[in-house]
Amino acid sequence: MLIQMTRRAFGQLAAASLTASAAGFHLNIGVGAFSYHLLSLDEMIRELQANRIREIEMSRGEFMLMKPPTQEMVETARRKFDNAGIRCVSYYTATIKNQEDLDYALRYAKIFGAANVSGDATGPILKEIDRQFTQAGLTFGIHNHWFPRGFAYESAEDVLRAITPLSSTVGSTLDTGQVAACGYDPVDAIRRLRSRLNLVHLKDVEAAGAERNVPLGTGVAQIPAAMRELKEFGFSRLVAIEFEKDTNDNQDMREQIAYARKLA
Repeated sequence: MLIQMTRRAFGQLAAASLTASAAGFHLNIGVGAFSYHLLSLDEMIRELQANRIREIEMSRGEFMLMKPPTQEMVETARRKFDNAGIRCVSYYTATIKNQEDLDYALRYAKIFGAANVSGDATGPILKEIDRQFTQAGLTFGIHNHWFPRGFAYESAEDVLRAITPLSSTVGSTLDTGQVAACGYDPVDAIRRLRSRLNLVHLKDVEAAGAERNVPLGTGVAQIPAAMRELKEFGFSRLVAIEFEKDTNDNQDMREQIAYARKLA
């Protein structure tokens, strides 16, 4: 007997299937190391272990390229992470301005064992990043940012304009708090960048027009909706919690990790 399904019934079945799939999928929650920038490396590792964090993006200031770290610093950090059972899946460089910066980024990403590098770049160096990262088998994520003086990458459209002419090697490291601080919708940004999303910085801010960080779910970055959107399309890469603050009381990070895991 031939059973015909109406278009409406098919749509309802498909929606139910997607909902069930999202319900059984869990996001990979980690931490952006800048959240612990007031701690020593050893203190940070102890916090990560206490919170059962196994994957991070290395984004501490002393490892960024404004004043490049030594190779010994990077190798020492890698040994400590390995001994603690922590994987550095991404390395945050900040701005890559020239070939020297690019060389550092590639060398240190390999030492860390990172598959992705986050940062920003404009002009011809972007094509070199695309070419050399492709050769190295790594990806590069352009990080959006809010600055009072303005920034090259504030919106999803800014990032898309830069990456569309390039290969899939170059994508987005989307910061939910920074995009909200610039006055844009983080959920819409996730939707627009989903096919080129390499990493997510999970951050909340008090309001548009400034970068004052607040605990996840208490600001304007629509954290629960952003997490639902990531789950619905099965984002399998790192969702790294970032909380930029000027105190070393780490109870707030423990609470935010627990909050994110409930949504994951």
